[in-house]
Amino acid sequence: MLIVSGRLQIRPGHRDAFLADSTDAVAQARAAAGCHDFVVAADPLDPDRVNVYERWETAADLERFRGQGPSSESMSVVVSGDVSRYEIASVGPA
Repeated sequence: MLIVSGRLQIRPGHRDAFLADSTDAVAQARAAAGCHDFVVAADPLDPDRVNVYERWETAADLERFRGQGPSSESMSVVVSGDVSRYEIASVGPA
């Protein structure tokens, strides 16, 4: 199991457009083999921050989806990011 989680700083005033542009990618990811969850969401406190969360069954599933990747146009408004990939050894109820 893999978790991809982190944040993106978006150019001021462009977050809503970035989120709207992300809708198709979210739908494609959720329909992709091995995707358990995929979210791109507005941060409730920072108007220029987007939080990302993905959960994948295998690295191969993630890489197969990443091959399609986001358009460079939508990524052009990303100022910086801190997104990491975590390999999970076990999963249980919280």
